[in-house]
Amino acid sequence: MKEQFESIVKQISSVLLGKEPQVRLALTCLFARGHLLIEDLPGIGKTTLAKVLAKCMGLDFQRIQFTSDMLPGDILGVSVFDQKAGTFHFHPGPIFTQVLLADEINRATPKTQSALLEAMEEQQVTIEGETRVLKQPFFVIATQNPLEHSGTFPLPESQMDRFLMRITLGYPDRAAEKKILKGEGAQAVLAAMGTCMMHDDVSGIQAKISQVRASDTFLDYLQDIIHFTRSSPHFQVGLSPRAGLALQQASRAWAHMEGRDFMVPEDLQVVLPWVAGHRLRSRSEGLEIPNNRLMELFSRVPVPL
Repeated sequence: MKEQFESIVKQISSVLLGKEPQVRLALTCLFARGHLLIEDLPGIGKTTLAKVLAKCMGLDFQRIQFTSDMLPGDILGVSVFDQKAGTFHFHPGPIFTQVLLADEINRATPKTQSALLEAMEEQQVTIEGETRVLKQPFFVIATQNPLEHSGTFPLPESQMDRFLMRITLGYPDRAAEKKILKGEGAQAVLAAMGTCMMHDDVSGIQAKISQVRASDTFLDYLQDIIHFTRSSPHFQVGLSPRAGLALQQASRAWAHMEGRDFMVPEDLQVVLPWVAGHRLRSRSEGLEIPNNRLMELFSRVPVPL
């Protein structure tokens, strides 16, 4: 199983050059049935990651370019009256897909942002009193520009909490950027790339991940981490029970990708900053805590032997 994942990572990394760690995290998020938030500057490769992931997994793909004048109906769909039939017909919006790229989500108003809440949490949408189930698997990749850019609306905490992980891509290293400048980047490789698996295979992996075992020792360590955030003077608010479940599910997916049917503390340590980082704030400044500082704080929690 580990060899299969390594092959997938290699194929995706041939398009998204120099970003193998981020590719692994994105796959972990997908297989854990979570949603991914990518926060970075424009032009770094956020959209490319979403496109190549959907194509490699054999999943339907839709992109929404968020703007300040967008309405919830632009995402969910609308009912249009048919004069000949004398009835309303529902025209589904782009949310009825398997991989949804919500591009620059923080450029939309809070009302429009909230249109994604039910879909991300319950895999369904309720429109005009009727509930419609979304395709499976359903995976949202949202991109977000840093908040200091003009014309942005901060995501509310309830929306941020729907994302299993938040990652950044950063600038490519010198070797990767040279390949991009030579024209060896995404577009030509993406066009020629085949699928790594089918969507039924993705659903099968997601089902297997739910069977990865958590020992009492692992759960004790996870609880120690959660309790540390609630009792430490460094954090404004501690991690919620939902965040604890998110950490466990991400650890399960990482363990499965490593070829194990059980979790170890190292799995939790790998995913911890990406799952917990956007859920924690510094008590003194009310700001997010950098990942390196976050892991320094968590290193104070004893690791079980």
